[in-house]
Amino acid sequence: MTTTLITGANKGLGKETARLLLAAGHTVYVGSRDEARGRATADELGARSVQLDVTDDASVTAALAQIEAEGGLDVLVNNAGIALRTGDGGAEALDGPSVLAVFDTNAAGIVRVTEAALPLLRRSANPVVVNVSSALGSFWAVHEPSRPASRFPSIVYGSSKAAVSMITVQYSRAVPEVKFNAVEPGITATELGGGGVESHPGRPAAESAEVVARLATIGPDGPTGTFQEDAGELGW
Repeated sequence: MTTTLITGANKGLGKETARLLLAAGHTVYVGSRDEARGRATADELGARSVQLDVTDDASVTAALAQIEAEGGLDVLVNNAGIALRTGDGGAEALDGPSVLAVFDTNAAGIVRVTEAALPLLRRSANPVVVNVSSALGSFWAVHEPSRPASRFPSIVYGSSKAAVSMITVQYSRAVPEVKFNAVEPGITATELGGGGVESHPGRPAAESAEVVARLATIGPDGPTGTFQEDAGELGW
């Protein structure tokens, strides 16, 4: 049995990824800042729930201790992410505290959870980490005129996702016994948790979750240190 933890999984992309991985036979932990919402989602899907705030060291430690006590971990999906805007869904927030909050969740949060998870993942026969990134963090995509990312300014969110991409590459080099890959899930209709974005346009989260689930179910011979999207590898 493969056991998977998904951060930020009580709604949107994380929830739909959980649904797909449960269908694939995984035991899935729905990680959620709000314990009640996470439990409700887990009950709906037939998953397990764990309170997990990726910006809180104590919360992360407690979550991974619970998972260890209940049997261990094979796959980590670092999905939790935010984007902050001014006012009521206005322009991207560029003040210092907002920038730090976005990087704390989107980049530092991945390191927090990954570091806590690594002792468990190293015991797995097929340890896998999937980091949800974005084409907005791809230097290639933002310079490629055919890509939507080249026409959508995203100073803070895009930069935080560029950090996610580099974190992925560096972990793949530093921890070769674990497979690390970044994923561009596509433009998805979802709320970016905590980001004040109530009607983010795009395709259904269930469709975008397919590429995340695909990378979460790779075998021992699967790729590592890559950036993937629907059609295959994406340029960094």
